Amino acid sequence: MNASPISAGIAFPRPAWRSLYWFAPLTLLWIALIYWQPIIPASGFQTTAHQLVAQVFIALGLWLGLANTDLTTGQRRTTWLAIVIPHTLWFAIVWSAAIQGAFHLDVTPPPLPLLPLAIFLPVLIGAPLLLRSKRVGKLLDAMPPAWLVAIQLYRVFGGWALAAWLHGGLPGVFALPAGTGDVLTGLFALPAAIAVASGTAQGRKAAIAWNLFGLADFAVAITLGLVTAPGRFQLIVPAVPGINAGAYPYVLTPAFVVPGSILLHALSLRQLIRLRAR
Repeated sequence: MNASPISAGIAFPRPAWRSLYWFAPLTLLWIALIYWQPIIPASGFQTTAHQLVAQVFIALGLWLGLANTDLTTGQRRTTWLAIVIPHTLWFAIVWSAAIQGAFHLDVTPPPLPLLPLAIFLPVLIGAPLLLRSKRVGKLLDAMPPAWLVAIQLYRVFGGWALAAWLHGGLPGVFALPAGTGDVLTGLFALPAAIAVASGTAQGRKAAIAWNLFGLADFAVAITLGLVTAPGRFQLIVPAVPGINAGAYPYVLTPAFVVPGSILLHALSLRQLIRLRAR
């Protein structure tokens, strides 16, 4: 992945571009830090921390958005719980399974491939429910469109793959496209959020292009991850064996962060389409 799809499809206003002047150097400093101290990503702290923070913001944003709808108090509470509880349980189950080594790729493979199942099952179940729900539609109409874009600032933490590649811990065929795509998605989340907050048609198009780029990044990363990792789907055996993608804490990224981010992209696109219709 590279910046050309972004530059070709997104017309950011000048204030949006200015946000990169301080956000991009901070991202580079973070990548330099985890290259210097690889124990940080290896400990699982960064993935767990930024997803716990994201959980808090999602729960708070849902509640504030529902407060602006015409739903009754009981309907708001039910809708909030119907989203927050499954999302929290999903994180707890994946985190616990990862700690127990359930996703390890160097053991006898189970009848069902657990890691691909963890990636795709939440999307296959969650996307139809969230995209067809009338209450979620009302919530999206009441929620500022910048929220669902800006929250994916955490994608810059995908730079750990680039640091691991520099250390020789990940093959370049996977780390370079996946890590670069994640960092660019996270970097451009803030300009895209500022652009869509302007309320202009160009800002909405910028946010749509950003969402499509983020989804394309996942399509590339998931495909390369499956075909390069040891297991039944491996088609490419890289020169560098790489980190076991099923080991804790690295498995938290494909098993939880990826499907959760895909659902955020899907909700953002639904919101932007509804915004255009209005």
